[in-house]
Amino acid sequence: MRATVRDEMTEAVSAYEEKPREQWLFDYPAQVALSCTQIWWTTEVGIAFARVEEGYENAMKEYHKKQVTQLNTLVTMLIGQLSKGDRQKIMTICTIDVHARDVVAKMIAQKVDNAQAFVWLSQLRHRWSDEERHCFANICDAQFLYSYEYLGNTPRLSSPSCWGDLFSRAYMYSGTSRHPPPPLTGQ
Repeated sequence: MRATVRDEMTEAVSAYEEKPREQWLFDYPAQVALSCTQIWWTTEVGIAFARVEEGYENAMKEYHKKQVTQLNTLVTMLIGQLSKGDRQKIMTICTIDVHARDVVAKMIAQKVDNAQAFVWLSQLRHRWSDEERHCFANICDAQFLYSYEYLGNTPRLSSPSCWGDLFSRAYMYSGTSRHPPPPLTGQ
């Protein structure tokens, strides 16, 4: 099962730009579509930061407009006829997209112009490595290999503080953090 999810993600990441997103997402299972939209969000924010650093001040604002358009398209799709599975997939992507849009809006409001800013690094960011053909999840200075475990087509609740805490603790206990893990209490 993990090999199948990984193979689907490999294909989906490369096919993302070949057709409009609202068509692309029907070509893949929910977990793959959701993960790949998160990978592409990280990629596109990275591109916007690169453009800002090249002197194009409105790059992040333009990307924010694209996000709003994508979100509006998905909301319009929810009003139409969809299978139960497709409706759940789109609602889940909308949930993640709303959070992603809000993160970009916050960075614009705070005039963040560098990909090394904490407001960006503190987000759960999925990225794809073409060389390794793997997805990685990053938050702050922690990085984990995506495990490709089947998650099904279920709702997701986006909670950045929860993800940040979970990733930080796992990273500290893995022995690869620059910081020691906090002492265990209550034992």
